[in-house]
Amino acid sequence: MSASSSTSRSASPRRRYAIVGLGSRHALYQDGIENVHAATAELVGLCDVNAGRIELARQRSARNGAVVPAGYLAADFETMLRAHRPDVVIVTSVDATHHEYIIRAMDAGCDVITEKPMTTDAEKTRAILAAKQRTGRGLRVAFNYRYSPPRSQVKDLLMSGVIGDVLSVDFQWLLNTHHGADYFRRWHAEKKNSGGLFVHKSTHHFDLVNWWLAAVPVAVFATGKREFYTPEMARRLGLSGPHERCQTCPEKAKCGFYLNLEGSAGLNSLYAAHEAHDGYLRDRCVFRPEIDIEDTMNAMVTYDTGATLSYSLNTFNAWEGYVVAFNGTKGRLEHSIVESVYVNGTESVQGGVAEDGVKIRVVPLRGTGYDLKPWSAAGDHGGGDRLMLEDIFLPTPAVDKYLRAADERAGACSILVGIAANRSLQTGAQVRVADLVGTVPRPDYPPMPSRRDPVPMP
Repeated sequence: MSASSSTSRSASPRRRYAIVGLGSRHALYQDGIENVHAATAELVGLCDVNAGRIELARQRSARNGAVVPAGYLAADFETMLRAHRPDVVIVTSVDATHHEYIIRAMDAGCDVITEKPMTTDAEKTRAILAAKQRTGRGLRVAFNYRYSPPRSQVKDLLMSGVIGDVLSVDFQWLLNTHHGADYFRRWHAEKKNSGGLFVHKSTHHFDLVNWWLAAVPVAVFATGKREFYTPEMARRLGLSGPHERCQTCPEKAKCGFYLNLEGSAGLNSLYAAHEAHDGYLRDRCVFRPEIDIEDTMNAMVTYDTGATLSYSLNTFNAWEGYVVAFNGTKGRLEHSIVESVYVNGTESVQGGVAEDGVKIRVVPLRGTGYDLKPWSAAGDHGGGDRLMLEDIFLPTPAVDKYLRAADERAGACSILVGIAANRSLQTGAQVRVADLVGTVPRPDYPPMPSRRDPVPMP
């Protein structure tokens, strides 16, 4: 793609942004810049490995009524930075490439916002932390789950000390066979691209626990297996496959996992219409033998506060959502959500949040438990996306007593739990996080009840 004329940073109050990686997730940021936050932000460059998706993103700018940014292929990333001198680069590319764009952008003098996970392995984590120290540029990791109102409410309750010091956490996350299966169709199904679900998906969950507890992970022991999305399961379900992809599958009419790319306007325009540019197939068979990520995972994590986490992720469940419980010195806090379920890149959801799908309950150590009305807000990810974008794009964000904005320290603490879990799967042993990258500076967390205080019985 060719650029428009070279542009230097202007004296305009609007910050200049470029986006690299133009799959489905990038649209959140593009629309945020060009619509809601157009008064303080402008999009000056678009970059991707796929020329078709670049043009699609430029068309989106035209529909948004914005100045259409120049588009660049990934090989011309530095050319884009030199030509348009963005203040901030937003990285929404394949997980395993995040480090490349983060480091190159910071070396070019740009701040960076990256989608989670920050990266996928220990070596890349070390490289990012070194670049941050070398350049002094800002690095923001977009943990939108922190901004979801009920999850902020959990943080508020823990900060209040209502259950005292948290000693242990039980956390079970369930993906159903719409959402869960989607990871096994896409590039995520290979660890070289995603780090596996312990990194790609669980980074959300590990970050929540780190932030909820205001704690740093110390050691991880993990188990995992691939038992559902396998060739054997295809045959158990009455198929002769696996086959290569849904579009050409001879058994599509009887496969419950069939994904109709051409039948979805979003998936067709993003992927099927542009396969010729890069050969990426968005509808690969979820049962194919070369998949190397786990579909069932468990981890035990110890923290510097002495708390422990028992965590599980299942990707082929009958419902979508999670159950988490905090066991404290003064009682127990229980929280659960039955979530809306989607296939990434479509305009619709499967299922939906039940009327009583969000629950928060406090059970004192002595006394009767009680339910609390969950906080709520409109928008994707329970309102989290909108609130996160306000925190990112407003020139003076509101003071946030929960300190939900996350930088490279929180990004590292989150992914290192998953990276340590992957190492534990390989070795069968507990893995110390410090052995992977050394000591990561402690993230900024709001004050929590002191563990040194006496614990009066209720």
